[in-house]
Amino acid sequence: MAAQAGPNSCDTFVVLPGLTERGAVIFGKNSDRPRGEVQEVIYVPKTTHPDGEKLQCTYIEIDQVSETKAVILSKPAWMWGAEMGANEDGVVIGNEAVWTVMDLKDDEKLLGMDLVRLGLERSGSAGEAVDVITSLLEKYGQGGPCSDSGPLSYHNSFLIADSSEAWVLETAGHLWAAQRITEGFRNISNCLSITTQIDRMAENLKSYAIENKYWNGNGDFNFKEAFESGGDCPRKEAGERLLQQLTEDGKFTVGRMFEILRNKDSDICRPYDSDMQTTGSQVSVLFKDKPNTHWFTATPDPSVSVFKPFMFTPDAKISQHTVSPTIENDPDRRHTLYRLHEAVVMSGGGDRVLAQLRGMETACVGEVDRFVDKTPDHNLPEVDELLKDVVETEVKFYK
Repeated sequence: MAAQAGPNSCDTFVVLPGLTERGAVIFGKNSDRPRGEVQEVIYVPKTTHPDGEKLQCTYIEIDQVSETKAVILSKPAWMWGAEMGANEDGVVIGNEAVWTVMDLKDDEKLLGMDLVRLGLERSGSAGEAVDVITSLLEKYGQGGPCSDSGPLSYHNSFLIADSSEAWVLETAGHLWAAQRITEGFRNISNCLSITTQIDRMAENLKSYAIENKYWNGNGDFNFKEAFESGGDCPRKEAGERLLQQLTEDGKFTVGRMFEILRNKDSDICRPYDSDMQTTGSQVSVLFKDKPNTHWFTATPDPSVSVFKPFMFTPDAKISQHTVSPTIENDPDRRHTLYRLHEAVVMSGGGDRVLAQLRGMETACVGEVDRFVDKTPDHNLPEVDELLKDVVETEVKFYK
């Protein structure tokens, strides 16, 4: 059957140097998922793998590579793949659901979230991540249920960034188009956004469009016009307006990205009582010559959550409070931080606790910025347990 537009979910943003206060690339994503689905934050260290090893993704098994990079991931607890994350080389990726004229297959193949994780585990740059994701898409295909709580299937778009550039990669079945971003800002939501500016594409994209009467072959090829099946995309438009407003002075900061992800008027932030709630959020600050910082909520609704920092080091560790238990121990897969946060927010006691935690967040941003600005070395043992310490402080507040 042809893909039909479903419930909107997720928004991803990037602002490039020239518009940021400290010359960094700043990336942000809200992951909107079915209400009650738990999103965990996990760390997977760099790993070597024997020849011939197979990798079990969410639904299918694929060939493993000889070495995978260290990654930190924000992911639905029930699946192998991730909604968003970062790797040790400063690559960040987030994906979006999109609906296209291409068939949505019932076959279980790679999910878009699997492709996010595979791109992070196997790429040293944003451009390389485009290569990894598209080659896997063409070899294995995409498809299968994207939720464990009801029917939900879609194709995927991706915003991929490193400290030098960003790429928008949009897919329709096994086909794809990619656009390189080197200045300004860019955001994606639940609609195709690449039109005629295409820097890379599937080899047979144009011929397929002509053969299937998605394009008549005249004029410039427009990927969105040829393959889009959805309608208007108000959240993307709202996100563009917010980015425009908050970058006008050329001093965009990590705090301003938090502000965008917390914006409810635009529906970018989905609260606890939404059918599709914002179950996790990430902001990353990427430098060419300084350590990178990645901020995660690990709890729903960023307007009542706090962002907590992580930095890659050779001995990085995170708190088990953001890692979900096995399904045998908790069918809902609720990790400690999720349970405590939910109890406080749903009891109506969130305002008092949040005020204290938001003060901690603001102070933490200032301390991390100062530390990064004076620290060119990426071997930083003093921040091995940065995320762990801040998460455990938050847990104490809730208790």
